[in-house]
Amino acid sequence: MSDKTFSLEVGSDGVAIITMDVPGETMNTLRDSFATEVRDMLGQITQDSGIKGVVFTSGKPNSFIAGADIAMLDACQSPEDAYQISRGAQQLFDELANLSVPVVAAIHGPCLGGGLELALACDYRISSDSDKTVLGVPEVQLGLLPGGGGTQRLPRLVGVARALDMMLSGRQLRPRQAKKFGLVEETVPLSVLVEVAKGYALKGKRKKVKPNLKGAEKLLESSAFGRKVIYDQAGKKVLAKTQGNYPAPLKIIDCVRTGMEKSASAGYEAEARHFGDLVATSESEALRSIFFATTEMKKESGAGEAEPLPVNKAMVLGGGLMGGGIASVTALKAKVPARIKDIAEPGLQNALAYTYKQVDKRVKKKQLTPVQRDKAMSLLSTTTRYDGIKDVDIVVEAVFEDLGLKHQMVKDVEAHCGEHTIFASNTSSLPIGQIAEAASRPDKVIGLHYFSPVEKMPLVEVIAHKGTSPETIATTVAFARKQGKTPIVVQDGAGFYVNRILALYMNEAANLLLEGEPIEALDKALVKFGFPVGPVTLLDEVGIDVGAKISPILEGELGERFAAPAAFAKLLADERKGRKNGKGFYRYDGKGKGRKPVDESVYQVLGLTPQARLTGSELAERCVVQMLNEAVRCLEEGIIASARDGDIGAIFGIGFPPFLGGPFRYIDAMGADKLVSILQGYQARFGDRFEPAPTLLAMAESGDRFHS
Repeated sequence: MSDKTFSLEVGSDGVAIITMDVPGETMNTLRDSFATEVRDMLGQITQDSGIKGVVFTSGKPNSFIAGADIAMLDACQSPEDAYQISRGAQQLFDELANLSVPVVAAIHGPCLGGGLELALACDYRISSDSDKTVLGVPEVQLGLLPGGGGTQRLPRLVGVARALDMMLSGRQLRPRQAKKFGLVEETVPLSVLVEVAKGYALKGKRKKVKPNLKGAEKLLESSAFGRKVIYDQAGKKVLAKTQGNYPAPLKIIDCVRTGMEKSASAGYEAEARHFGDLVATSESEALRSIFFATTEMKKESGAGEAEPLPVNKAMVLGGGLMGGGIASVTALKAKVPARIKDIAEPGLQNALAYTYKQVDKRVKKKQLTPVQRDKAMSLLSTTTRYDGIKDVDIVVEAVFEDLGLKHQMVKDVEAHCGEHTIFASNTSSLPIGQIAEAASRPDKVIGLHYFSPVEKMPLVEVIAHKGTSPETIATTVAFARKQGKTPIVVQDGAGFYVNRILALYMNEAANLLLEGEPIEALDKALVKFGFPVGPVTLLDEVGIDVGAKISPILEGELGERFAAPAAFAKLLADERKGRKNGKGFYRYDGKGKGRKPVDESVYQVLGLTPQARLTGSELAERCVVQMLNEAVRCLEEGIIASARDGDIGAIFGIGFPPFLGGPFRYIDAMGADKLVSILQGYQARFGDRFEPAPTLLAMAESGDRFHS
């Protein structure tokens, strides 16, 4: 195998093909160490007068360039080191752009981050029309910004507003969207991609391109005043969304503003300086840790050396909201045929409509064609009986939280399916070991806990009881990954991991509410801390009745610290279930302007008069330390295998602030001794529900950390 990453081949037509193929890797990523090799190749092209054009392509079957190698950033000792990496990339891409002959990027597969920045330095970009091809600059998701000239080239190609949207959201474009935005010239079948690119390479250097803007967009971007409006509005949206917790988005806006309003050279300098500063921030370090953790987890089976069995056909029991969502990701993401069973036709029709609505929305956005939509829908079938399921490899049960009903489901599946069939329960509270008691093949019984809405929430908990076989665990983990999920393997126990740490957080919010703290203040404090929604809003969304049902289970299994405040009984007596019946802590009658207003009558139901006594940081602290303490207890008890899994579970399952890196990284940053001091202070005031976990006490003495 060659140790070279780039190869150059000149055809009889005078077109040079540069092929990038990083040895030993499935995906191409850019490294600063490649610069010498690329410059040597550009020198060869410059010296060969017979070369009329260049096509840059990938030697990987399903990857153009997936971005820069993030690991090289961890080697930076200072912001200056990262600044030099950015300047080096800018200069190299400038040399590519300044070649005397046209350069065309022939893109198939992910073209992201530094990969898109390289493509932007080319005269033309041609992409395959494959589902595997996506284009974007997702650096903001790592607390960074495009550092190879992307903040300067992208606005000049697609317009300021579109470029800011791409960079601030990190969203990826499908080929048809990329063509619509002017990011690529053509989208073509993979079979002719390089040939079409060669045709463009013989067209001559491209003249300066203006963004394809019309109407109000064109009017705004044509003047300094209009662009100022765009920058100001983008800044307001960023602060509303991030609460100031993430520095990268505002730096992105500054780079674009500097380059467009001053000069490109000033913009490049601002980009490199901001890139260097961002690499050194705790926020980027935390976000990069999440990236490395999830990348590492993709290589694991979840069960040691056990190998997963293939899942060629699945079944979902229950056509409700969860069942419909599970069937949807099975068909659309995993591309596995799924048979949905429900006791009544309306449930089945609702499940099909659930998937159709999602896939049809993608057609309207031009992400899919109608033919692709219909092909996806053809993977779903329905039944009210146990027929056509003998060859099903996995059954995911999503029926009511009733142990007797789940026992019957286990028996029915074992009677009608093959001996190899896995029974996976989507229970959120019942121990899997209890469900497995009804099974003749308990080694095939496992928990597969999804979060609502299924199509949006990235986490699933794979719950193994003591008798679950390693092969069953490995197969279920692999199946969840095919569905586009990030699975963590947790051990059996009430609440598992995510709901268990969430319960104490929610209980403490309820205690604060019953002490008279206003609902808006509670929610605002935790959103400011970094959660996507506040705890009271979350309870309304999940369902007050659901919380009331889960709390006694957790208290019975885990002890008095899980005793729910007395609020639930009063709320349910007033028929308040939350959003589902339009009656909860907030009003759902549509009469409030903008944000949903608090239903002030709820205070009367609870027998209290709201009065703010604590600051937002004090409110957040009391709720969050309960979550942190319980996460440590879960690690102590072996519910989660590692601090890494605990961090990923909290971030992807309940939206723990990603910029903090997860509960365990946050404890490391805070110091176990400080957390113990806070908990003991609350314990003295409010009782033993704040008693520090033994591991925390030991770490406070030793100074140990969860992550090295």
